[in-house]
Amino acid sequence: MSSSVDSNNPYRFTPAQDWFSHNIDSWSKLVPFIKANEPRVLEIGSWEGRSAVYLLDTLCKDGGEIVCIDHFDLFKTDAGQQRFQKLKYNLASTGKQFRIIGQFSVPALISVLEEESMRDNAGFDWIYVDGSHESDDTLLDGELAWRLARKGCIFIFDDYHWEAQPEESRHHPKRGIEAFLALHAGEYDRLTGEGDYQVVLCKKTDIRIGFVFDNVTAETQADFNDIFEYGINIALTIDSSYAVGAAVAIRSIIETTINERITFYIVDCGLESGDREQLKACAGNKDWVTFKFVDLCTTSLTSKYGPAWAKIDLIDLLPVERVLYIDADVLVRQSIKGLWTIDLEGKGIGAILDIGYPSGHDETFRRPYFNAGVILMDLAAIRPGTAELKDLALKMTDSKLRDQDVLNAHFKDGWMSLDLAWNAQGLGTYARYPSEERNALPLTKMNDPKIVHFTGPVSPSMAEVLNPYVQPPTSKPWGYLGSPGHPYEKEWWDVLERTPWKGLQSSEAQKIRNSMEIEKVVKAGAHDFHAAIARFHQT
Repeated sequence: MSSSVDSNNPYRFTPAQDWFSHNIDSWSKLVPFIKANEPRVLEIGSWEGRSAVYLLDTLCKDGGEIVCIDHFDLFKTDAGQQRFQKLKYNLASTGKQFRIIGQFSVPALISVLEEESMRDNAGFDWIYVDGSHESDDTLLDGELAWRLARKGCIFIFDDYHWEAQPEESRHHPKRGIEAFLALHAGEYDRLTGEGDYQVVLCKKTDIRIGFVFDNVTAETQADFNDIFEYGINIALTIDSSYAVGAAVAIRSIIETTINERITFYIVDCGLESGDREQLKACAGNKDWVTFKFVDLCTTSLTSKYGPAWAKIDLIDLLPVERVLYIDADVLVRQSIKGLWTIDLEGKGIGAILDIGYPSGHDETFRRPYFNAGVILMDLAAIRPGTAELKDLALKMTDSKLRDQDVLNAHFKDGWMSLDLAWNAQGLGTYARYPSEERNALPLTKMNDPKIVHFTGPVSPSMAEVLNPYVQPPTSKPWGYLGSPGHPYEKEWWDVLERTPWKGLQSSEAQKIRNSMEIEKVVKAGAHDFHAAIARFHQT
């Protein structure tokens, strides 16, 4: 830390070694970017401290500190020892807080990273990289220092157009700087141009140290899931008719689960040209979100029996050990991290009771029966039994609820029941219908649902629309009927407006599509009616 000196003493700078003062005008325009009350500065390569003194006198004039890293020839030469003494004197002369680390940059930065990993308010607001001119050293300095940069940090590389070596040489910092810029594209705003001598960035993302040290404990780092950064894996299985629903599911996850590393695994059950790019566009410029589209083989259950079976196929297809499967007809209203981090305690899956059939829909399923629209899957635990699961699926292809029945039969003793708020089904319709089984459920959990599930078909049949026992009928928001009476239908459409499907609800194409669907439903209903009359006369 600083010590008091005579304020009248001049700084001890070597006049012939002023490589900084020409930056003062440009740096003075950057100082207002820093909003911290007591800014923290990290400098790699300090020499005699001209830039460090400037920052202490301007940026840190009302409080703050600087950490200076320089090797000083490891104090083995007179020149190195003299530079250290000058730097120490000059920093002390400011009367501000400072710290000098006399090491090469990499071991010094590792030490700072270790210290910051145990600090409550970790990171720096201004970082200046002006150390080694070797391109690989510059890249490494930048990478380690970037992990210490807070959101909003002014991050400066010096010597982008250094004249001592050809710019294309590996002995020039430019190659290292450009590699850094490519690696971290999307994480910063660049405040200088190609022709400027310095590269100045403003960081747009939060601090991410990215690794831990032996002395870091659960007490100093509350959430090891954050530290290890395994990320959240989400799986959807969709064809083109469900692409619009998937867009809302994806967008609502991104908007509620902020700055968590998320990978969407999209099992392609028949997407049309352009669907993939539009789905990826739902993420906007969120660099913490990635997409992986998974193709099905010709021997899959889906290829033989349709998209309803894809969630069984995905078990062997995904290159991960844990995944959260969601249907494409959901609206996510709260961060899914709370669901993702649930300990399944050795169970293969975690799921939510089916509100329509809490104990199953026939004598085969007279036990707690889950809905397959939201399933937390421990794929590593499930995979040893995949062959048995697929054999069971082949025997139950005609089951009433298809894959849901198969999964309930296979995991009858191997699933964990999760909070109803994670899969709120039948809202505005059958969830409010009294029954002995339903009355025993904690339905109030769905009063403020975390995930809303729009159960029912996209285009309900005439019989389903007119069914007196389920009114309003269940259907998807984007179908011809919409989701009448559903308390979250408007919220669903509001999210869709923030996707590439913006404007769909009032579009002529949607009106034409709805008219065509209604015509098909009416024709099919009339056909079924006449067939029923014919059967009646035959009896």
